[in-house]
Amino acid sequence: MNNDYDKIIKQCLEGIAGMEEGEIEKTVTEYVYDIKNKDMENKPEVIKRVMDAITGYGILQPLVEKEGITEIMVNADRIFYEEKGIIHRYDISFTKQDIDKLISILCRKTDRTINMANPILDGSIGHDIRVNIILEPISHNGHSITVRRFPEKQITYEDMIRDGFFTKEISDFLDNAVKERLNIFICGGAGCGKTTLLNVLTGFVPNSERVITIEDSVELMIDRIDNIIRLTCRNPNNEGKGEISMDSLIRASLRMRPDRIIVGEIRGKEALYMLQAMNTGHIGSISTGHANSCKDAFSRIETMVLMECDMPFLAIRKQIYDAIDMVISLQRIDGKRVLTEIVQVTEFEDGEIKTECLFTYDIESGKHIKVGEATRRRR
Repeated sequence: MNNDYDKIIKQCLEGIAGMEEGEIEKTVTEYVYDIKNKDMENKPEVIKRVMDAITGYGILQPLVEKEGITEIMVNADRIFYEEKGIIHRYDISFTKQDIDKLISILCRKTDRTINMANPILDGSIGHDIRVNIILEPISHNGHSITVRRFPEKQITYEDMIRDGFFTKEISDFLDNAVKERLNIFICGGAGCGKTTLLNVLTGFVPNSERVITIEDSVELMIDRIDNIIRLTCRNPNNEGKGEISMDSLIRASLRMRPDRIIVGEIRGKEALYMLQAMNTGHIGSISTGHANSCKDAFSRIETMVLMECDMPFLAIRKQIYDAIDMVISLQRIDGKRVLTEIVQVTEFEDGEIKTECLFTYDIESGKHIKVGEATRRRR
């Protein structure tokens, strides 16, 4: 029967180029009902499976459709998903051929290529799905696929207050920090809410400003700023040409008269150019990165800057001090995403960046506590 599906999918793909989804379904339905095959009794199920393979997500379709699932993880011969902060195993039988088909679907939807010469794919599908694929043997046990789903409806600061991510007091404080044009760095581990918080903070940016966003793949949901330019990185082609890197986009953005630059996530040498942007009049800029705490964030940025240039540590730290006003740390605690700390950069003394903690999260009580007062830095 798999061969029949493959044949149907191949035939349908040849005739649906440029069609809207409604037209595709009509074409597939007509084609399937025209097939004379005594073994193909449940034609509505055949149509659904073919549509899932062409416009959907193959074996992952039920998980993609289910509300509340935020992450889907394919580990070669096993599938897991995260729902409300808890990871479950998806009890379904599938073959390696199903995984190969899924990879083809995801490549088509992300408009990216993956092969043994380029065995890692990072991409996005619309604004609400991010995809990562790593092929075997780089992924030792078999192909690895991770699909992260973002809410179709943008999460608001009210939602985050209700879910206990932060308090109304912290929300008001961050609103004021954005409007006061502080340079903010958000840090935390994978899946702790960095992009979600970045989306909320961009909602505090006045509509009168010109904003440039720079992302590895499209994730930010910004619909209330009129003067906005959205830039996205591009992977090299099969010949290793045509790459558009994040550091090149940051450098290009400086010539586009931005009021603010929003960088989705810094992972490497682009950190240097982000600091330079913050230090050359583009105050109010915001970025995110991986670090376990506010203190660790400074070390991580130092390391990333060293990927690009051989600067003395003292010079790097001074650049970080001059550039960043505030660091926000996020964590996952018992499956719940929480803002755990906000620190303000205060002084540069004896080659060290000094900070003051303004808000912290007490794990035992499960409450946010204000522990300091913000002061305006002289620039």
